[in-house]
Amino acid sequence: MGGRYRKIKSDEIRSMISNGCSCEDWGKISVLEGFNPLQCKNVIFSGNIKLGIFDKPFTDESGVSTPGGILNARLHNCTIGSNVVINNIGEYIANYNIEDGAVIKNCGKIHTEGISEFGNGTPVAVLNETGGRMVRIWDRLSAHEAYIIALYRHRSNAIKIIEKMINDYSESVASDTGIISGNSRIFNCSNIRNIKIGPYSRIEGAVSLNEGSVNSCKEDPVYIGPGVIMEHFIVCSGAIITESTLIDKCFIGQGCVLGKHYSAENSLFFANCGGYHGEACSIFAGPYTVTHHKSTLLIAGIFSFMNAGSGSNQSNHMYKLGPIHQGIMERGSKTTSDSYLLWPARIGPFTLVMGRHYKNMDTSSLPFSYLIESNDESILVPGINLRSVGTIRDAQKWPLRDRRKDPVKIDQVNFNLLSPYTIRKMFEGRDLLGNLKYLSGEVSATYTYKNMLIKGASLERGIELYQTGINKFLGNSLIKRLEKNDLKTTAALRKRLAPDKKMGSGEWVDIAGLIAPKQAVDDLLDGIESGKLKKIEDVEDSFREMHKSYYDWEWTWSCERIEEEEGKSVDKFTVADVIRIVKRWKKSVVDLDKMLYDDAHKEFTLSSMTGFGIDGGAEIKKLDFEQVRGEFESNTVVAAIQDHIKKKSILGDSLISRLQKIKS
Repeated sequence: MGGRYRKIKSDEIRSMISNGCSCEDWGKISVLEGFNPLQCKNVIFSGNIKLGIFDKPFTDESGVSTPGGILNARLHNCTIGSNVVINNIGEYIANYNIEDGAVIKNCGKIHTEGISEFGNGTPVAVLNETGGRMVRIWDRLSAHEAYIIALYRHRSNAIKIIEKMINDYSESVASDTGIISGNSRIFNCSNIRNIKIGPYSRIEGAVSLNEGSVNSCKEDPVYIGPGVIMEHFIVCSGAIITESTLIDKCFIGQGCVLGKHYSAENSLFFANCGGYHGEACSIFAGPYTVTHHKSTLLIAGIFSFMNAGSGSNQSNHMYKLGPIHQGIMERGSKTTSDSYLLWPARIGPFTLVMGRHYKNMDTSSLPFSYLIESNDESILVPGINLRSVGTIRDAQKWPLRDRRKDPVKIDQVNFNLLSPYTIRKMFEGRDLLGNLKYLSGEVSATYTYKNMLIKGASLERGIELYQTGINKFLGNSLIKRLEKNDLKTTAALRKRLAPDKKMGSGEWVDIAGLIAPKQAVDDLLDGIESGKLKKIEDVEDSFREMHKSYYDWEWTWSCERIEEEEGKSVDKFTVADVIRIVKRWKKSVVDLDKMLYDDAHKEFTLSSMTGFGIDGGAEIKKLDFEQVRGEFESNTVVAAIQDHIKKKSILGDSLISRLQKIKS
């Protein structure tokens, strides 16, 4: 929309009038040099108008060409860039800057009324429907910032300052003029009010968009499709909202897909979430929260890397003080069909919830578990998900399903299945189960823990699985620390094992996809309170730095745990100590992989072939199964497990060989 505008000339006015155009005051119209008045037909102008040059047609995906210019429309207080197409506007376009290359066809009314912040600053009653954890959204809200605002209410001063930063940003973008950015496409929409539309957006058939921002970009356009109704919202790059989806007071992050009549209110959706058919109310959907089914309600909970089975439901209302209860489902948890959870509850990482649970429970210290309903009792099977091939498949698929193409990623997502966060939970789980066994005074058939039952065999198996997971992770960290280092002496080995970062010790947290030391989060909040971080953009930069520093800080934590497990500090380690840890790591890797291999094999047993070979005998059934599912040994997941065993065995043996050459 660059170039110098001039007043429209009298001969241009006559040409426009002959083309059916009219204006209440032609003196308020300015044009770029090169403007062709014949490219405006049947247009009513009012207010201040600026017009560009319309010398290029728009050609759609089918090859159909539409001449540039304005046809059958009413414009009020608008700036129209060059090579814009505006055709068939039923009511009017008012108070908008429409940038170069935008195409608007067959729409009802597009207008800005009064001063709008375009969805910025909208309060979203997430987790607590009564507003106790309100998050104000803005154009680049990250999952981590929202997590802090919603869940760190004990740091009230820091939260107030962050909220002021968001308010300041919202005021800075407030305007009485909306924008439709360059190369956007808006077709067949009924009503668009107070909407800021980013570059390369595509909006088709939307019923109503009211008070929001569509933060599209060339690399990753936003698509809003037929039947959509949205109010008080922000949509980030790469998002798709379509098929009569209903949105009210929501933030929709990068790469999210909401469709098939999905309904959401007072909810936050971050990177790569997916919502279809069902309903969300006051949820915090961290990265990769997915719900596919019509009968599924997610309410008043925080989720991430989560898949909700059909009919999944939760209760946040005790019919006493209102809908004040909340639920926490930590990363990687899943619900099966027809599952139910009574809030308040907290479900530990990578837990599978089956059945209906009518008691408040907390499995946060028992990750990778099954929570099963049996005869109205909640049965917990600790650690069993560590040997599930489905868990590994999920961890592998998440990075591959990152839909974000925007060069600037808002959410900093750590995909690691095993991390100081989950391994800390395994330490807690191992010790908790051991204490349960000790306190009972004798071997028991069943143990009780926080409204759940744990069978004796499951408890023993859980301790073993957690220890295997701990050995695997700590060995991984140690091997990573020593790789590509040609160590000649024990002194050099000890020096390499010593952490070179102070940050990383103590507790780690998962702040909606970003895994970091709790101390780093506390330091960030201290920096906000002290005034060291002055703008909301500074906070986002701090989260990026945390994400980049993950592996630098991981060893500090791992080293502390290794010292605890070995009963001595690394500055006293011998070569034999390190070799023993590597051998233990190798065994844990192979043992877990063999469990995964056996679990995968269940999918290729005779019982799994039920329903195959519909009109034949056993041989036809087997052939049909192999054509559809393939052979076991050639399955990609199975092959990956076998390859992993081979590679890790070679890696361990190679390191042991190198260590054995070290001189005292």
